[in-house]
Amino acid sequence: MARWKTKEESRERRHLRLRKRVAGSAERPRLAVRRSLSQIYAQIVDDTTGHTLAAVSSLAKDVQARCGEAKTKTDKSRVVGRVLAERAKSAGITRVAFDRGGYIYHGRIKALADGAREGGLDF
Repeated sequence: MARWKTKEESRERRHLRLRKRVAGSAERPRLAVRRSLSQIYAQIVDDTTGHTLAAVSSLAKDVQARCGEAKTKTDKSRVVGRVLAERAKSAGITRVAFDRGGYIYHGRIKALADGAREGGLDF
């Protein structure tokens, strides 16, 4: 008998599958993305020590100030990616492993990744 899955349960299963292959280290930390209905969150994590090295969300004051002309959530995600890249570069991070969090690489997730690449992160 099949058990019905919600979208969130399916996403969590995809994320667990993905995390088997993607891990952050000191020389190449993991860029983890979390998406909610209205906001997006991203952080750079060193999995060997379990520390967050840089983090940003669309709720941050400096991001909201830069999102003045951004009208859509996708545009805001691109700005979040750029700000995260700036914070990562100031922390001395240039290369990361991208963890899309089980989300499809499309829309806001892709925009955040493109913004981080525009900001100078390599992945």
